[in-house]
Amino acid sequence: MDINQDQLSYLRLLSKQYPTIQETSTAIINLAAQLELPKGTEHFVSDVHGEYEALRHVLKNGSGSIRRRINEIFGDSLSLPERRNLATLIYYPRQKLPLILSTVSDEAEWYSQTLARLIKVVRSVSSKYPRATVESFMPEPFAQTIEELLIDQENNPDRISYYQTLIETIITTGSAQAFIAALAEMIQRLAIARLHLIGDIYDRGPGAHLIMDLLQEQHNLDIQWGNHDMLWMGAAAGSDACIANVVRVCLRYANMDTIENGYAISLLPLVSFAIETYGDDSCGQFIPKPEPGEDFTEQELQLMARMHKAITIIQLKLEGQLIQRRPDYQMSDRLLLDKIDYERGCLPLDGQFHPLLDINFPTIDPQQPYRLTGHEASVVEKLRISFSNSRRLQSHVRLLFSKGGMYLVHNGNLLYHGCIPMNTDGSFKSFRIEGKDVSAREFMERADRLVRQGYFSTHQMEQKQDGMDLMWYLWSGAQSPLFGKKKMATFERYFLADTATHREARNPYYDWRDKEETACKILKKFGLDPDTSHIINGHVPVKVNKGESPLKAGGKLIVIDGGFSKAYQKQTGIAGYTLVFNSYGLLLAAHQPFESAQKAIEEEADIESSTEILETNRQRIRVGDTDLGREIQQSLAELQALLHAYRSGLIKER
Repeated sequence: MDINQDQLSYLRLLSKQYPTIQETSTAIINLAAQLELPKGTEHFVSDVHGEYEALRHVLKNGSGSIRRRINEIFGDSLSLPERRNLATLIYYPRQKLPLILSTVSDEAEWYSQTLARLIKVVRSVSSKYPRATVESFMPEPFAQTIEELLIDQENNPDRISYYQTLIETIITTGSAQAFIAALAEMIQRLAIARLHLIGDIYDRGPGAHLIMDLLQEQHNLDIQWGNHDMLWMGAAAGSDACIANVVRVCLRYANMDTIENGYAISLLPLVSFAIETYGDDSCGQFIPKPEPGEDFTEQELQLMARMHKAITIIQLKLEGQLIQRRPDYQMSDRLLLDKIDYERGCLPLDGQFHPLLDINFPTIDPQQPYRLTGHEASVVEKLRISFSNSRRLQSHVRLLFSKGGMYLVHNGNLLYHGCIPMNTDGSFKSFRIEGKDVSAREFMERADRLVRQGYFSTHQMEQKQDGMDLMWYLWSGAQSPLFGKKKMATFERYFLADTATHREARNPYYDWRDKEETACKILKKFGLDPDTSHIINGHVPVKVNKGESPLKAGGKLIVIDGGFSKAYQKQTGIAGYTLVFNSYGLLLAAHQPFESAQKAIEEEADIESSTEILETNRQRIRVGDTDLGREIQQSLAELQALLHAYRSGLIKER
């Protein structure tokens, strides 16, 4: 084996991690064996839109994978109620334990049975992982004991007493409840090897901040940014236009929990301004649309309506400034404030004069309609400071940057939230950047870099502004791969009665994505084999109650936005899709609405899900067949080279 100087320099660095022949050999043995393990289970979720409780439950039950595992292990030995009881205990151990114990006559016997059952489940779900990974999931106080229990000793006569004594001592020392909770949480983590979240964590539902806390706990996570996520990322970066949109959307749906309680962002400056400016205005077009069950007084709704109108006008002004600043965005058709006939109270649009539903514009100067008043500018500045100083928001947005991107290619699947922009003839849209035409893939890769620049840049303010402006464009721009529509009709929906003007025409991608040749063409553009690969897509809810299917393009494209958000469930007829990719193939789960964690705990009411097997592999997929396997092969080649360098005397053991 010939080793050049550059390789030798790298191997010397590697030798710091593996300082002896023995340690290098051991690493080679362990990595080579890992290639033969079954592929870990991947879990795909999309468009959760702040529905924390439903998402948390789906993650706890692994889209039904834990329940399926329990059925496989105990199908012949436990009744259905017993299996449901065990599943609920695994999902919510700390809440379920007191309820179960209140009905148990012999606690010691119940503890003994339950611990034995949980150990069987842990053994099963941990079988896909190397020992070191399993050990890393073991809670520190119980790690040594769990490690002993995971060794199958029940059929070894020399070890039966040892095993039984371990269980008995856990019980007699009063550790059983804590031990059960530790095992249950370990099962939850081991059930999902990797979580893919395909965009739109934020807006609509009340718990986006709680979802982000939950995602921070995931051991292996990636996120494909959605346009709603991008909006919050832009707001955290300091984009005034993004901040105004975030506040407006929260007010539109009366969802103040995330912004005020979750992120401690003060809206007092906006409250004061709204009361002073719109105190005599009924703001009828701006009455919020709370979720069913939300309880607000008339006074609260009226105050939110005034705040809503105030921030909407500010948003339209800020967006107008941005569009004028960025002619390359080609969005001049969204400049409407300067088109209004303020005397007649109408807007000429598409050859028609549309009367305005609201003509009270006390802060708009018809001569300079996009200029903020002094008071509006002060509100924007204070909001910007509040967003910038929210530690929890900044922590969550950093997670979106560290784990997220515009798209991902992983294990033969292409993941993206919105669309690959196309022309009406089905050809790919090209993007003009710095005088050069680039493909959608190149644009997405460049956008990925620029939005990071917009958040992280501290010295080159022009570059930071470019990145922040692009974040807003990705939220609502006509050719944004995250948005996928010709326009965002914000002005029309508030001020024009003609619903035809509200229509937001979708990108031609959505007309062409049903065709198999379209999916094949996209997969090839991203370097994937169309015969074996899939596109996993979100963004546009699948209207199951109207006969739509999540499977497009002959099964090569799978849309998993099925309506996690309660606001979309009337349209979809279900409460979301999730996709599971395990070592046997692909499974699509369609979920019914989730009522509450409390009901799941007390009544053992798991989410009702129907599972469809999309693909089954003749041979079980091994780690060696995956992207991780290719990384391991590369590491093995490097370690073999290091071993050769040790044995040939090129590098000394340390």
